[in-house]
Amino acid sequence: MSEPTLPLPRTNATAWQKRPFHRQYLMRQANDLFDFFEAASINPKGGFYELDDEGLPPNENNSLRQIHVTTRMIHCAVIGSLIGRPGSDEIIDHGMDFLWNKHRDQTHGGYVWSIDDDGNGDTAKQAYGHAFVLLAGSSAKLVGHPLADKVISDVTEVINTRFWDDGVGAVREEFADDWSEISTYRGQNSNMHLTEALMAAFEATGDRAYLTKAERIAQLIIQKNAIPLGHRVAEHFDRNWTVDKDYRHENEMFRPSGTTPGHWLEWSRLLYQLWVLGRKEHSWMTDAARNLFRSSIDLGWDKVHGGFFYTLDWDDKPALREKLWWPVAEAIGAAAFISAHDNEDYFQAWYRKLWDYAENHVIDHARGGWLSELEEDLTPASRLFVGKPDIYHALQACLIPLYPATGSLTHGIIEQDHIGR
Repeated sequence: MSEPTLPLPRTNATAWQKRPFHRQYLMRQANDLFDFFEAASINPKGGFYELDDEGLPPNENNSLRQIHVTTRMIHCAVIGSLIGRPGSDEIIDHGMDFLWNKHRDQTHGGYVWSIDDDGNGDTAKQAYGHAFVLLAGSSAKLVGHPLADKVISDVTEVINTRFWDDGVGAVREEFADDWSEISTYRGQNSNMHLTEALMAAFEATGDRAYLTKAERIAQLIIQKNAIPLGHRVAEHFDRNWTVDKDYRHENEMFRPSGTTPGHWLEWSRLLYQLWVLGRKEHSWMTDAARNLFRSSIDLGWDKVHGGFFYTLDWDDKPALREKLWWPVAEAIGAAAFISAHDNEDYFQAWYRKLWDYAENHVIDHARGGWLSELEEDLTPASRLFVGKPDIYHALQACLIPLYPATGSLTHGIIEQDHIGR
């Protein structure tokens, strides 16, 4: 009598991140992004171009280089170097030289927002930009760049003495080149990205003061404000850190009114990462992370066409109905990171659904890169974003699922490399 045949496991029971084909798919997508952005982005006069839809630099000869473009490219080139992408180290050198010698204000200190070949540009000192300077320096330290320690030391001092408000545990927003205050506005976006950078600085230096600051920001933005608001992240505050629901700004790209579900997704991953790095002491972080992810799906995902609405009003109705590339990239990274610590099927199911959406609607298979903006019905648009601004969000979406969820992506790459030796 033959032995009974055991039932096969369900076809979709295994996480995609563990499947060889999916892992090859992710690395191929990452390599395609490097191919699209790296060589074409290099401005021979220093810094990096922002590319159009075809992957070409702008026509003007004297283009402004914004600091978040410079620093994000440095960070992504470090990722390339860590995974063994040839050509990455020269890009790191190119970016770090421009950051240190051009963006840095050698008269008043700090780093200017933008600059052109003639030394002109927007000389404002933004907390958002300084967060990315710290991220770039911390990433560059992981590959031993000679300017890394100087950048980390310099920008840390600037953040501590000019931006950090120890009374509330967050940074002030913006100053003129001479450090006179531009406005009393306080924003969560700069503080969110500083949280990311502070964790990277902690990983690069071992200095726990960075991590303590990151935890204080999370407590202010998420524990004190987002959780009581039903796990909706408030974007805008007055100088006393009171939520300003009526805030309006002329730049709807960087400071849109209402709420931005993409930032809820970004915070969901950062909170889990902060929980891991903080020795799993703050249990509220993981609960908040899961709920932020769910809220972004429940309120921000278009149930008809797919994709995340860019913004919602405070009645949870879509305000800016465009679908941008970076929220789905952040959602993928969050779903992957949470899935590494939480076995609930919900997060793995959404991880797959998000990649289906990206593959079928966002990835530009004909020209390369990811389409930066879609209309509500998913036709390409360019009202808020023109061209393909940067590699940062999409690259991390491709690579976060491939590496241990024990910290930042760069930390995970290094850890896996050590395990594999």
